[in-house]
Amino acid sequence: MTTDFSSLNLREELVRATSELGYTEPTPIQAGMIPIMLSGADAIGQAQTGTGKTAAFALPILNRFEKQMNPQALILAPTRELALQVADSINEYGKYLGVRVLAVYGGQPYGPQINSLKRGVDIVVGTPGRLNDLLKRNVLFLNGVKTVVLDEADEMLNMGFIEDVETILDATPDERQTTLFSATMPTRIRKLAERFMRDPQSVVIKRSTLTAAAIEQRYYLVNDSHKTNALTRLFEVEPIHSALIFARTRAETATLANELVVRGIPAEAIHGDLDQQARERVLGRFRANQLKVLVATDVAARGLDIDDISHVFNYHLPDDAEVYVHRIGRTGRAGKTGVAITLLSPKEKRRLREVEALTKQPVAQAELPTTEQIFQHRETQLVEKLKVWLGRGRYKRELEIVEELIAAGNDPLNIAAAAIKLSRGDEKQRPIAEVTQVREERKPRREPSAGRFGDKTRVKGSRAHEQGMVRCKINKGKAHNIRPNDIVGQIAFHANIPGNVIGKIRIEDKLSFVDIPEDVLGQVIKHSGNYKIGKDKFSVVKAN
Repeated sequence: MTTDFSSLNLREELVRATSELGYTEPTPIQAGMIPIMLSGADAIGQAQTGTGKTAAFALPILNRFEKQMNPQALILAPTRELALQVADSINEYGKYLGVRVLAVYGGQPYGPQINSLKRGVDIVVGTPGRLNDLLKRNVLFLNGVKTVVLDEADEMLNMGFIEDVETILDATPDERQTTLFSATMPTRIRKLAERFMRDPQSVVIKRSTLTAAAIEQRYYLVNDSHKTNALTRLFEVEPIHSALIFARTRAETATLANELVVRGIPAEAIHGDLDQQARERVLGRFRANQLKVLVATDVAARGLDIDDISHVFNYHLPDDAEVYVHRIGRTGRAGKTGVAITLLSPKEKRRLREVEALTKQPVAQAELPTTEQIFQHRETQLVEKLKVWLGRGRYKRELEIVEELIAAGNDPLNIAAAAIKLSRGDEKQRPIAEVTQVREERKPRREPSAGRFGDKTRVKGSRAHEQGMVRCKINKGKAHNIRPNDIVGQIAFHANIPGNVIGKIRIEDKLSFVDIPEDVLGQVIKHSGNYKIGKDKFSVVKAN
């Protein structure tokens, strides 16, 4: 087993750079992947977040680095944030090699990216959509690429990018080295590996031990509309030191964090709009206990290196059971116990069964604290605090005030009661949020579908059949060669939402219809001017 970076046979410039960064012993994914990649073989790395996989592929790429005009390595990432993080890391590792790294992603002008490519770039890190656009513009040439890395392949699948990924891989040399990293390995990713990789060697880093002794798992059955209220009730009674809340979308993280702050819970969101400096400032406050709660998406949370998290909350249960395991594995670390809580809506029950099947552990149902229990808990906390201060005896001036009040004829018991009443004044600012009882709903009859990437069909009409979804209209149809994956990929990328939350799609001759979750409708419509098929833009508006 490799024990330090000096024994990995890396170039002296890389050993020097990693040493300055404080790297001494490679992580398991690095120890497994670096020798395989140095040998030139294709490789698949499967490991949970925070395992150091960027160095696992960046160091072998830099080890074979040679100056040339066109890119010699290409790294595909699902989001702008991840692309920037990877590019920054490669620049740090390769600072003594003079390597030229370019991050390309949507939402930015083409001009600077094209100019950089014309001047010459050694390594390109980019999102599939923008990389494909640059290929179509004949400004990105991949004929000199020796290594391709697919980073967070499962997230690219979730965001509808796999066809873009396939197009990009087809544009690279057949003799390239291909490396794939994925936290989970769904069937579509396995098929991608079979098609584009040559006898890949696999390195699987087993997830942290998941035992009932280390992590207490439970769920609360709550209506979607009252999940935030349920969360604030739990914050009243749970012994939370620090919490990580997982939400589905960037917009949802910001909305939820703001709502928690309004309710007196110090929280901030971690999402793709934060640059690296802002991200580090937020994490610094969290590590210093100046901030109690982080709200994040799965993608934004990847790479967070925080061990002391007492509670993980699933605001929504993820579609993939393995993602659930990765989420809750962030608590109960370093020999400590942790709590994983899921706010489960009735329609998510099937996914909970999938989680239990994967983990081979039951997730216990619990009842939310009642109003009476919360009042009792508040009073118990108050009494405990009073006992602490009585034990300390550090209230000299306050005692003098009490003596003055007694001298004025006030009863000592009444003085104490009035003082406690004053100390509880802030409770009026924390009303106990209402949570309605869940009523089990009958499932609506659903029409058969060919899957997320196949033709999705449903009866005509301007209203979505699924609760919480809104029917939207697209001004392109079969006559314009629009396909379901065009719709999923473009909306997921530009609106920054997971592709798997997009509902049913119906494609007609000149129009198409798509169901969008109500909570992300605004951001989907906001980016309507950015969606396109090839060079033709298409609009997404709410159906009448």
